[in-house]
Amino acid sequence: MPLTTILVEDSKTIRENLIPAMAELADIEVIAVAQTASEALAALEDLGREWDLAVVDLFLKEGSGLTVLRACQSRSPQQHVVVLTNYPTSEMRRRCLALGADAVFDKSSELEAFFDHCISYRSE
Repeated sequence: MPLTTILVEDSKTIRENLIPAMAELADIEVIAVAQTASEALAALEDLGREWDLAVVDLFLKEGSGLTVLRACQSRSPQQHVVVLTNYPTSEMRRRCLALGADAVFDKSSELEAFFDHCISYRSE
């Protein structure tokens, strides 16, 4: 059964490439897409416990992925949140993990590690 996923990403190009790659490489089914923090918060609220994974970019069309991470702090233990960003500075990684992210990956250089990490959730 695929990991049901909320993708929070404002770049159309990245979404168009990432969604099929996630499906093929990690058996991930994207059930909601958000381009802004407010859209992400609405998706999280609407879907409740129906999602397994949220993949969150930090810099969005409106708002911040940090807001989304804060909203995910009350998620159930089987729900995971992974940050996928172009700006994985050590300070940003620290902030994301402090807000409850399970992991932080660089879009430009850590996609293989990102997919491997997502696959690890399948064994839970």
